Amino acid sequence: MRDDSPLDLDRFRKLLEDRLAELAALDVSTKDSRAPVTLDQQSVGRLSRMDALQGQAMALATEQRRKAEESRIRAALTRIDNGDYGLCAVCDEDIPVKRLELDPAIQTCVDCVGGS
Repeated sequence: MRDDSPLDLDRFRKLLEDRLAELAALDVSTKDSRAPVTLDQQSVGRLSRMDALQGQAMALATEQRRKAEESRIRAALTRIDNGDYGLCAVCDEDIPVKRLELDPAIQTCVDCVGGS
């Protein structure tokens, strides 16, 4: 029995799918910033190249975080399909709806995250 309001799986599925769409749009819009940096010394100065390389590194790190979030969202959608959504992956207890509202892809309860 949930201690909060009942779990609306359709609503959470929509939240997760909407976030996946946002991440896909971000991936497309930031593609150029992840492109290899040209190291032609004739056209760009050394500091400009260093700035470009740093910008590229930050864009690649952001892409990695985005891919990790996409993976978490896809796992949450699979849990919805399997009937396990809203249950802690560690202790199998209900995750409070308020916690799921903060992060619909979360898979652990507060107690298990804290190591209690």
